[in-house]
Amino acid sequence: MEIIAELLQDIPLPKMVKVEQKFTAPELKDVAKEVHTSIEKANVLTRINQGDRVAIAVGSRGVADIHILTREVVHAVRSIGGDPFIVPAMGSHGGATGEGQKEVLEGLGVTEDFIGAPIKSSMEVVQVGKLPNGLPIYVDKNAYEADKVIVINRIKAHTAFRGPVESGLMKMITIGLGKQKGAEAAHLYGFKHMAKHVPEMAKIVIEKVPIIFGLGTIENAYDRPAKIVAIPTEQFETEEPKLLLEAKNLMAKLMFEQIDVLVIDEIGKDISGDGMDPNITGRYATPYATGGPDVNRIVVLDLTKKTHGNANGIGHADFTTKKVFDSIDWKQGFANALTSTVVSVVKMPMFLETNELAVKAAVKTSNINDMKDIRIVRIKDTLDIKEIWVSEGMLEEVSTKENFKILSDPMKINY
Repeated sequence: MEIIAELLQDIPLPKMVKVEQKFTAPELKDVAKEVHTSIEKANVLTRINQGDRVAIAVGSRGVADIHILTREVVHAVRSIGGDPFIVPAMGSHGGATGEGQKEVLEGLGVTEDFIGAPIKSSMEVVQVGKLPNGLPIYVDKNAYEADKVIVINRIKAHTAFRGPVESGLMKMITIGLGKQKGAEAAHLYGFKHMAKHVPEMAKIVIEKVPIIFGLGTIENAYDRPAKIVAIPTEQFETEEPKLLLEAKNLMAKLMFEQIDVLVIDEIGKDISGDGMDPNITGRYATPYATGGPDVNRIVVLDLTKKTHGNANGIGHADFTTKKVFDSIDWKQGFANALTSTVVSVVKMPMFLETNELAVKAAVKTSNINDMKDIRIVRIKDTLDIKEIWVSEGMLEEVSTKENFKILSDPMKINY
């Protein structure tokens, strides 16, 4: 690698300025209380009978306060005489194993001790129907055999397709609760048809499985709960699209049209299904979703601990580090890619010995005539973009915009 260091030794790295992006961001003050308020408002607990075994479906995304949401739903079910338990609803995540999916939940704080209910994690499924085109529809066996089912999920824009329903309750019913086999079936025809298939499949699941309501959350630009709504199952199709529009209006974004080099400290499945949210980076794995800035080069410096070596999304980067390469558990990302049929996300970018060399490589290949004008943005991850670093050459731009607050003088930073 000595020749690589030599090729990059004279590439300058600019001073960086810490800035705050300011978003309109309503936030719930008491998440636990809001769970109960929303459930009472929807009057859905009357659907549970004394002694009913109630499966509560919980996913793998980095949903804000998911452990609190889950615990309070458990308490609500118990208050009416139900017997709650948790089932992971995360498709092929967690290495597509029952043990792995339980570990993912525990990593998110959804532990049996905290929530006060058992976790029943298995990859066994039951086929409950099929679409007219032959696509089979599966449901987690533990959920299928329960007396009642509740789903908990965040409603937000998807990373690979656009439609009235994207990521949320209906997608969790079809893909999350379908485990690996269900996720594989839903992705069989690709994301081109996902906007049509998700609601069609969800309707069939709802007919065959006693899902009584969903607890949907909307998060603000700082990834905090802005709204919690309990939605009776029969209202999913009408209410979820409205909530999706609200969620999109609150989404965070990088407030630049063009970026030469985007440096991301960490990616992971706990951050986004794609490791790094394409809605933030502008890099999509399919042509069926668009948006975000025009980014020339992306550098990934590390994986999150909670992703457990799953580097799904690393293929969206142009450069990374040997540390990342050595920490990847390939089978997890490969399982996701084979299930989703999107393989570009697990391709390996060029990896360098150090963080600094990776950033220099991105700068060198960004085709900038004058390095002092280089537009570099550094973020912790695509969930945390309140405080970011921008290169000194962007200082004039951010100083003239009301939605930025400058937090530091220009300085050299360590990568």
